[in-house]
Amino acid sequence: MDKNKIDQYGAELYGALRERKVVAPLTEREPSLTLEEAYQVSLRMLELRQADGERVIGKKIGVTSKAVQNMLGVHQPDFGYLTDAMVFNSGEALPISQRLIQPKAEGEIAFILKKDLMGPGVTSADVLAATECVMPCFEIVDSRIRDWQIRIQDTVADNASCGLFVLGDTAVSPRRVDLVTCGMVVEKNGHVISTGAGAAALGSPVNCVAWLANTLGRFGIALKAGEVILSGSLVPLEPVVAGDAMRVSIGGIGNASVRFT
Repeated sequence: MDKNKIDQYGAELYGALRERKVVAPLTEREPSLTLEEAYQVSLRMLELRQADGERVIGKKIGVTSKAVQNMLGVHQPDFGYLTDAMVFNSGEALPISQRLIQPKAEGEIAFILKKDLMGPGVTSADVLAATECVMPCFEIVDSRIRDWQIRIQDTVADNASCGLFVLGDTAVSPRRVDLVTCGMVVEKNGHVISTGAGAAALGSPVNCVAWLANTLGRFGIALKAGEVILSGSLVPLEPVVAGDAMRVSIGGIGNASVRFT
């Protein structure tokens, strides 16, 4: 696909983000779209956000658990960028009715890096050595693609269906918690709706961060010191609307809560 078409699709997705509207799946219009081309589309969308003053503060891996893969019909992880316009603190109100289109919330573990990670060849041990701390997190994903009818190329082009995210108010060393067996409980409007464990995401959230570093390394992109890295959901996605409230608790790490408006 030529650069003009890549720029066109990037601008279309950026417009959908700003105008809160959906577009037809890119793979419906471009059946031969490759992952590399989809990534270039996402970079054009990101460039336009940066031109608006947004600043990259991290990266994310998504579609890591079988529960999420089966829900979306996408059977490999995706990846994208986080900006300062996406982040909220635990307990804050998230204006999803003003910012998002078809949001779904998921509980995750966020990694805060103290050293760069550059693939290929990044191991789980490298990830632990490079991590300052881990935090409980909610990611509220949102697709600009009509009815979430996505293939892997669609979600990569759409910046991994990024919406907003909420960081909890506790941070612990990754060496103080078993990131494979740590349990997660997600509540919505006072009721437990799902449970999970670290192993749900590629066997461990640490494996997810290593995968992300190695995947982005193929594009010459590093995970950088100081960045927030979202490691993927440990539970099924949960649709949310204004008026909902959610809380995630992760054993050995802490809690995060969010109110949707």
